[in-house]
Parts: sequence; C-alpha cells; structure tokens
Amino acid sequence: MKTALITGGSRGIGAAVARRLRADGYEVAIGYAHSRAQAEALAAKLGGIALQADVADPVQVRGMVDTVLEKFCQLDILVCCAGVAWQGLTQDMGVQEYRRIMAVDLDGTFYCCQAVLPQMIRKRSGKIVTVSSMWGQVGGACETAYSAAKAGVIGLTRALAKEVAPSKVTVNCVAPGVIDTDMVRPLGPQTLKDLAEETPLGRLGTPQDVAECVSFLCSPAGDFLTGQVIAPNGGLVV
Repeated sequence: MKTALITGGSRGIGAAVARRLRADGYEVAIGYAHSRAQAEALAAKLGGIALQADVADPVQVRGMVDTVLEKFCQLDILVCCAGVAWQGLTQDMGVQEYRRIMAVDLDGTFYCCQAVLPQMIRKRSGKIVTVSSMWGQVGGACETAYSAAKAGVIGLTRALAKEVAPSKVTVNCVAPGVIDTDMVRPLGPQTLKDLAEETPLGRLGTPQDVAECVSFLCSPAGDFLTGQVIAPNGGLVV
C-alpha cells in the first residue's frame, strides 16, 4: 500500500486531503505543528500516524520524513498543506510576522520537498503536490507577504517539476480560492458573504473541493501532469 504525508494535516484543507487520500487507499501520515489533539484523533480514525514538526525547521522536517520511512518503508506522496496567513497593511507588518509567513509557507514547502526527494528519485517514482493560493497567482491587497510566499510556491513547483521529471517524479500545485476554513474566518461573516457573492459559482469553496483536486493529481489520471497549477476557486480568478 502506498503512503502519503500531508503537512498541515490536522484541520482544514490538510485534514480533508488526509481523509480523501485514505479513502483512495493510501496509508496516511499527518504532519502538524500545534494541533496535537486534532491530529492524533484524525490519525486514529484513519489508521495513520500523527507527527509533530514545524516545517520552518529543516531538522524537524527531516525527522518527520525519516519517521514516515521507518514506519511505512516508503513515501509515495507528499502534500504540502502547512501554512499561515496575516492580513493588514504592508507598512504595519512587523519583521517577525513577515519572516514567519515566508518561513512556513515558502521555506517549509522547500524543506519538505527537499527531504522526500532522495528516496523518490532513488525509486524513480513519487508525486508532490504543493498548495499555493489564488493570491499567489494575482496578488491580494493587505496580504502582500502571503501573496509573495504563495507566488514563490508556484515558482518552486514549476522549477522542481522540470528538475525531477527525468526521475519520474511529478510536482504539481493546487491554488485554491476562498475556502471556508479557520484561516479565512477572521475576515468576518460580512466579508465572507461578499466574497461568496463575488465568486462566479456563488459560494465559498470547501476543503473537500481542494482535496478532490489533490486526489486527482495523486491518482493515475494525473500521471502525465507535472509543473501545473490547478485552481479550485469557483471562477474568482480565471
């Protein structure tokens, strides 16, 4: 049975991805930073394992990947869902907040990819799915650092896809629109209502909408896709 590691897998999009990939027949390892109880409860329900790691720390990332390989003897899928956000005017953003967003959203994706590649390249098989955002495609006011980090994820995805394609490893990106998760709820009900109305399909996305895209990319149907960005955004960005 193949194995998938999902970072940021304790809640939101990551948890939906873990559930979907388990339904697809994968063993699942759920990476988390702080939500231990949620991660362990989900892992128990899915028959997987929960692993604590701050993806901004390459040493912790390598330890997480090593544990997956020790437990399952292989790692076939990496899905990089771990992320943080910050909303506000650029001139009001502190250095610490800026560095944290870049460290988790961009650096963390890089570290996770770097950690899983040796064994994927060695066995000439594997799939990596990164998670960006529509703001990584077009930029979002009051989310400049987040937009920059997520644009970097897209650039990383495309470059790495070219690099590892000869080793039969695919790297693709999912760039969601406004998804109904804990990350967007601080925007408030009125703003979320407005965003739903601005979305051509007339609603916010769900974590399951994103998980379906990830499932497709990880399935045999996605075997000939690499370096691509799939955008489940309800038509908000086209």
